[in-house]
Amino acid sequence: MKRPTRIDAEEKLVLTANCLLDGHIVWLDQEGRWCSSIAHAAMFEPDTIDAALEKAKAHAQLDEVVGIYDVVVRPGPPLRPVSVRENIRAFGPTVHPQFSKEIER
Repeated sequence: MKRPTRIDAEEKLVLTANCLLDGHIVWLDQEGRWCSSIAHAAMFEPDTIDAALEKAKAHAQLDEVVGIYDVVVRPGPPLRPVSVRENIRAFGPTVHPQFSKEIER
């Protein structure tokens, strides 16, 4: 059962997962491919996210991803997840810039 997602009017949703083989965090892009940067993630409206999520889960085995779920983001370069947990997943630890991922624009 999908948990309810709180979303404000200016916020959107993106899909994320982990690569089955290496565990890396990936984001679903506009072309339906999984990419390593949230900068390329496709944004969905709340009324379309369920269909996108079901489609992604149906193709998960072929795409070699696991743990697909939606994440609330604030649009704009770069996309910024609303939660601290998802910010860390997207950009790396918050303790030191040396350990963070570079933001692709």
